[in-house]
Amino acid sequence: MSTIDPSRLLQMRSTILNQNQALQRAAGRGAAGGLDDGAGAVGGTPNFGAAISNALQQVNAQQAKASELSEAYERGDTHDIVSVMIERQKASLGFETTLQVRNKLLSAYRDIMNMPV
Repeated sequence: MSTIDPSRLLQMRSTILNQNQALQRAAGRGAAGGLDDGAGAVGGTPNFGAAISNALQQVNAQQAKASELSEAYERGDTHDIVSVMIERQKASLGFETTLQVRNKLLSAYRDIMNMPV
């Protein structure tokens, strides 16, 4: 087994950070901004909490829309069962995706907490 060279590891880290900064500048999200772009990034630094909150709000809105269409169908206000079922499937898919992301985050948290120091 080979040993890890700390200087090579630091060099690789700085190379990755430089490439990341270059990609952000190329995407137009360089550190020159400082304004919130609506996606949870302030000054080129991504805000994980805002991104998760935004995703949860979108899933909640989709579920509310599906519920509203289902209730309208049950009341007899609409006879388009296809759109009702499509919206319900979209809401279900969004919920399942959110659940899987949560499970992966919990798994990653547990892995990090169980790492030896």
